[in-house]
Amino acid sequence: MSIVRSNIFDPFSLNVWDPFQGFPFNTNRSLTTFDNDTSTFVNTRIDWKETPEAHVFKADLPGVKKEEVKVEVEEGNVLKISGERSKEKEEKNDKWHRVERSSGQFMRRFRLPENAKVDQVKAALENGVLTVTVPKEEVKKPEAKAIEISG
Repeated sequence: MSIVRSNIFDPFSLNVWDPFQGFPFNTNRSLTTFDNDTSTFVNTRIDWKETPEAHVFKADLPGVKKEEVKVEVEEGNVLKISGERSKEKEEKNDKWHRVERSSGQFMRRFRLPENAKVDQVKAALENGVLTVTVPKEEVKKPEAKAIEISG
């Protein structure tokens, strides 16, 4: 299955994406506009999938150490993934021909649904991929109660 996203309609391009409240994007916001306290590198792409047991977030963070990444839950239900990729040290005699790898701070925030168990969030960084798992509450189906029919 191929997913095609136009950048203007990409819900992950927003600072906080809330798929459960209204329309998930704001066309007045530029894709290069970010919070003033964070210079974000655009290459921090995050996938969010929901399984029957959990919400799973996967972020590509090549070259970032686990000490440089922070995973937090804010405001009770906002997952915040932030960190910093260090800039490569330049030597005086180095001659750069091309610089494409991003460096600097990054931050992404996602509003979690009500069924998220925010007190049981787990994160792991392996081979440059950060995986954050947010377990879900079991949805209890209401029991059907038989009503006796008189007559």
